[in-house]
Amino acid sequence: MATTRSSGMHIRVNPEVKASAEPILEAIGLSFSDVFNLTLRQIALKRRIPFDLSSVQLTENGYTPEFEAKLLAEAEELHAAVANGTAKVYNSAEELFADMDSEDDED
Repeated sequence: MATTRSSGMHIRVNPEVKASAEPILEAIGLSFSDVFNLTLRQIALKRRIPFDLSSVQLTENGYTPEFEAKLLAEAEELHAAVANGTAKVYNSAEELFADMDSEDDED
């Protein structure tokens, strides 16, 4: 009998997506590892992604709408901080690095 070898992998998963999927997988008796292995087998067998990706909507910038909204919100926060004087502004990379070095010295 041939021994099946396995290779370890570490993957990062959105915790909300994982939490949503976990009870469904448990109900049908599959682990995340099982699903990942099944998906990889189907990719190898069919030589393509085994599900339709056309429903994934990206913005004109190539981001998901949620990620782009997050980026825009962060940019607005930064712009507001610069406008109201609460953001640190540097005139050169040297200024930035000197400030970073002084913060390191304080720690």
